[in-house]
Amino acid sequence: MNIEGNGHKNRLQLVERMDLALHAAVKSGHEIMRIYKSGEFGVELKADRSLLTLADKASHQIILELLTQSGVPVLSEEDQQTEYPLRKDWDCFWLVDPVDGTKEFVNRNGEFTVNIALMQNQTPVAGVIYVPVTQELYVGVQGEGAYKMETDKMDISFAEMKKQGLKLPVAKDQSVYTVVGSRSFMNQETKDFIDTLRKDYPNIEVLSRGSSLKICMIAEGKADIYPRFGPTMEWDTAAGHAIVKAVGKNIYQLDTGTPLEYNKQSLLNPFFVVK
Repeated sequence: MNIEGNGHKNRLQLVERMDLALHAAVKSGHEIMRIYKSGEFGVELKADRSLLTLADKASHQIILELLTQSGVPVLSEEDQQTEYPLRKDWDCFWLVDPVDGTKEFVNRNGEFTVNIALMQNQTPVAGVIYVPVTQELYVGVQGEGAYKMETDKMDISFAEMKKQGLKLPVAKDQSVYTVVGSRSFMNQETKDFIDTLRKDYPNIEVLSRGSSLKICMIAEGKADIYPRFGPTMEWDTAAGHAIVKAVGKNIYQLDTGTPLEYNKQSLLNPFFVVK
């Protein structure tokens, strides 16, 4: 089914799927917080030298069990078993990062998220990001807008978020140009890019955040631009990409100026700018 279609039935199905994603994000957030508060993280080092904790594993299982009810395939950071020859023909799938910002989780600074995106071909059409520590929930759906609210309610629906949540983006002080960057990754290329921006925006504020919170800040209107000149994977950006698209912004590849594409043979993202 082409969920990008304008038909009423397709739109209803898209919203129903996002209700499932909202439930999965908040439920996994509850379990992540249980582990976070326990202090028993069970930290491991994966083959790519990235961190893996009990929270990553538990969140993955909860999300997988719920999203499979939709009948749509799931591609998760913690379960990359589907080879490209199989997944390249998926016209619709979930793209998931059970805990985005595992380093932030281990460092106990609260700046980690749950990311769930619904993909149509190579494009995110809807996304959910949940911040377990603050209980901030973000959702964006193509053609329906983006919303934010604080909740720990597992049966929260998209309709409730539209009714009770804050519609994004919110107004921002235009006298300051805000750049947001990674808390764990600030290289010379990023610093040079920010220096270039100062020519057009002399009054620049530079903020640092972990995980997909940076993309949320762009969607929310709290930051103007997020340059990323370092490695990220598709599951790091997909949910946030859907949310920024829902407010009329986008994630652009640095070399081509075109939007990020997904479900590539290599799941590594090129360098990009969110604005």
